Amino acid sequence: MNIVTIQAEGRDVNVKASVIRKESKIPAILYGGKENIAISTTVNDVKHIIYTGDFKLAELDIAGKKYKAIVKNVQFHPVTDAIEHIDFLEVEDGRKIKIEIPVRFKGISPGVKSGGKLLQSMRKVKVKLDPKDLVDELFIDISKLELGGSVRVKDIEIKEGIELMANKSIPVANVEVPRALKSVTAITEEVEEVES
Repeated sequence: MNIVTIQAEGRDVNVKASVIRKESKIPAILYGGKENIAISTTVNDVKHIIYTGDFKLAELDIAGKKYKAIVKNVQFHPVTDAIEHIDFLEVEDGRKIKIEIPVRFKGISPGVKSGGKLLQSMRKVKVKLDPKDLVDELFIDISKLELGGSVRVKDIEIKEGIELMANKSIPVANVEVPRALKSVTAITEEVEEVES
């Protein structure tokens, strides 16, 4: 499991967020534990957990006390794309959480080898699990995926303790038949019809 340590400090909730941002800090909140903690951090501290397609667990260091958390929500400025606010959800073993985990492929698709193009329609899948069962990524085997075929949510490999929250029939990826192959197939079929 990828864990990113984030230095944070408690902040006064009476101080406006705009004032905190002027100090080059990001206002944030840690909730889900015994109490909600208003904090602030910096872009440098959170960039490795925000600007990535990977799933990472945060270890917030607030005045020497450490909290395990996940990023639940990030607000960006509509024009500059600067981070305006972050919501961290504190996690603890025994209390299930819902998160999105990246889906990766394993194996080589025979359909791709034949000239097809692998199109991924779902990059992350929502799951419910106990934090002790957290994983960085989930896998789907495409070694039997032929031209025109697809793999679905039900094909994702999951270990015990992980519950898929998405409809099991939703496609995750498919192998598209290229136009050149389609036209060759059509010509072959026409020839076969004429010959018969």
